Amino acid sequence: MSNTTARPDRRRNTLEIMTSRPQILVTNDDGIDSLGLHALARAVAEHGDVTVIAPDQEFSGSSSAIGSLFDIEPEAHRRAIDGLAGGVWAVTGPPALCILFARMGAFGVQPDLIVSGINPGANVGRSVYHSGTVGACLTGRNGGVPGIAISQALQNWSVSGQTWEEAIARIDWSTAAEIAAAAVEALLARPDAEPGVLNINVPDKPLDQIDRWAWTAVAQSPPQESAKARLEPRAGHTNSYRVEVDWGGKWNGEDGSDVAAIADGVLSATWVGRLAAEPNDGSAIDTAFARLLG
Repeated sequence: MSNTTARPDRRRNTLEIMTSRPQILVTNDDGIDSLGLHALARAVAEHGDVTVIAPDQEFSGSSSAIGSLFDIEPEAHRRAIDGLAGGVWAVTGPPALCILFARMGAFGVQPDLIVSGINPGANVGRSVYHSGTVGACLTGRNGGVPGIAISQALQNWSVSGQTWEEAIARIDWSTAAEIAAAAVEALLARPDAEPGVLNINVPDKPLDQIDRWAWTAVAQSPPQESAKARLEPRAGHTNSYRVEVDWGGKWNGEDGSDVAAIADGVLSATWVGRLAAEPNDGSAIDTAFARLLG
């Protein structure tokens, strides 16, 4: 029995294009109150009807997780964003769940494009696999909806002596918002036949100082060298430990990678590929299964 399913045709006929605006679904993994989410939603509203469906709290690092629906009993609550006319919803679950519910028709809109962000901090290298910002778009792509994930690098934070909260408070969201709006306009004007996920990472500087961009690959090595984790006993407890992490030195990535681009102050754009089987001789598994099953 085949395990493949037909994807919906995202192409719209000429009459539909003439009589309706594109439907843009905006989400994030930092929560409905994130100023980056608000800036993004307002920026892309120029190019379509925007509906915001985002988690009601922080869900960074959630990847494409939707959680155990029977345990979390998700809810949706109406919210508002200044300067935005479209519907705004907060969901008691991660961003991928927001997208899944939208695709299933819970909010009365079928998106033509999903835009996720603006994430404070780059989503490059191995973080792409764990990012809730990217995971929301991957969930949309599974349903035939293309997506754009956009993140604002904060590499200056690590050498500024600021706390993470102080660094976020100083972000000028307009740079990443303007870049996202340009990408949205382009993809809506010329949609690809195969829905994809475009992962955009914006360097930590004003727009008028960004003079280069590059198509990049996902870096294969972590952005920090010699990262190690260790268990430290908790005072006053038995068999209980804190997990302490030593991140090691900074690494600037392989040539042509997303990590290298951000390290050089270059706007990074990466198409994130679909999960697919890779060739492998499989001889060890062949032997094991043949022995087990005959």
